[in-house]
Amino acid sequence: MAITEDHIREELKKVIDPELFVNIVDLGLIYLIDLKEADEGKFDVSIDMTMTSPACPAGPQLIANSKNIVGQLEEVNEVEVKIVMDPPWTPDKMTEDAKDQLGIF
Repeated sequence: MAITEDHIREELKKVIDPELFVNIVDLGLIYLIDLKEADEGKFDVSIDMTMTSPACPAGPQLIANSKNIVGQLEEVNEVEVKIVMDPPWTPDKMTEDAKDQLGIF
């Protein structure tokens, strides 16, 4: 079975922001997931993500954790995580679950 963007997003929910204690998908940090077929039925995964602020101290940890989680999938060949700041992140990008966890109404 081929891997899907939805499968990658579900796996990325395992990556928790160490300052906010909410996963990066529900925070709205994942902007794009691109899958390209590689050798032997595996896929190269490219992820565009942002940070809650340009100087986010958790950035390197979130990037490393994202690459590690996705890279462990059997169907994945290589993982590239690119930080993008356009469009800038705002709380509007969060899911309702994330807003509830953080007490934002």
